[in-house]
Order: sequence, then structure tokens, then C-alpha cells
Amino acid sequence: MHYNIKEYNDVTVISVKGNLMGGPETVAIHEKVKELIDNNVKKIVIDLAKVKWMNSSGLGTMMGCLTSLKTANGELKLSGVAEKVKSLFMMTKLITIFETYDTVEDAVADF
Repeated sequence: MHYNIKEYNDVTVISVKGNLMGGPETVAIHEKVKELIDNNVKKIVIDLAKVKWMNSSGLGTMMGCLTSLKTANGELKLSGVAEKVKSLFMMTKLITIFETYDTVEDAVADF
């Protein structure tokens, strides 16, 4: 699993590639979000377009990112959520907590 970061004006986009199945790589995403918050970034999109699957550890990481941002008065949006991953969000009812968008551009535009 790898990730890249891009800036769109005042919105930071973290594009994730690979599966979110726990381990140090998955934890690194939450650590990066916390680092961004420490640098006063309040608007983050996590692009999951290249994530084919995640397990409960991946979901926990997404929840951790959301909680950290909300605590810092920030916002998190998800984009490009694949159908298999979206079904996991739906089964766990987390789809009602996250704002999801088809594309990064849609998510960025909604801030």
C-alpha cells in the first residue's frame, strides 16, 4: 500500500493505492492525517479509487482519521470508493458517517 499527497488550494488530497488491511502502512495514513492537522490542514480528501479492498483495520483507520479531523474542527471526505469497499461501509452503517464522492474533483468542490 502506498499513498501520494496533492494540494488543491486549501484542500489536501491523500490518494491511496493498494489494500487497507492493517499493519504499519495502514497506520501511516492516520499518522499522516494527524501530521497534516498539526500543520493546520483542516480539509482532507482521502481518495480510495485505487483501493480494491479493506478490512476492519482499514475501516478503523478511516474512523480514526475522521475523528482526528472532527476534533480539530476539520472535515474529511472520501472519493472513488470501489463497490466492494462501499459495501463494507454499508454493512457497517459507516456510509452514513462519511461523505463520499465519485471523484476527487467532486469532493474538493464540495468544501
